Amino acid sequence: MGSAMNPPSMSEAKPAPSRRRGRIQLLLIVLGVVGPMLLATGMYKLQFWVPEGRSYHGELIGNGQTRADLGVQADEQRWQILVTAPKDCAVDCQQLVYLARQIQISLGREAGRASHALAAAQPLSADYAAKLDREYPQLQRYPLDAGVFARTTGDKAVPQLWIVDPHGNLVLRYEPNVKGKDLLNDLRHLLKLSNIG
Repeated sequence: MGSAMNPPSMSEAKPAPSRRRGRIQLLLIVLGVVGPMLLATGMYKLQFWVPEGRSYHGELIGNGQTRADLGVQADEQRWQILVTAPKDCAVDCQQLVYLARQIQISLGREAGRASHALAAAQPLSADYAAKLDREYPQLQRYPLDAGVFARTTGDKAVPQLWIVDPHGNLVLRYEPNVKGKDLLNDLRHLLKLSNIG
């Protein structure tokens, strides 16, 4: 009779709404932490909501390939603007070598963080080699293993320009018709983001 006449106390009447609110808060916290990870995974796997725009102009090399995979053996600890010539270094190749030097000079205060180089599969003509000795004293020159280069690039016989990071990883690739301004902007952006080299 006493239990029927006594109304429940205030502390006994509130547990259900309080417990429900606690569960909702816990669920929201879990969704706040796990939700973005699930969304990012879905975007990556299913390729939806992936931005079309990009901030670089060359072809991004993100597969772990290194300078050695191009057939170039070098030990450069700075960023490198590397020109590869799988055949003779003719007009397109020579223009890329000139562009590589100009880009390095255009870096201004940051020029010491980068170098420019030529890797050629065939010996340079005597006239061009003399010109490089005279006008490009800082140009690094390496032999290019044409067989390794062909396996890596799919036998692209045209000269190409590469940006290589200080660890020797290939970062960006450019065709002979690359615009100097685009290349310079890409390299400046990489140097700004990087704390190596």
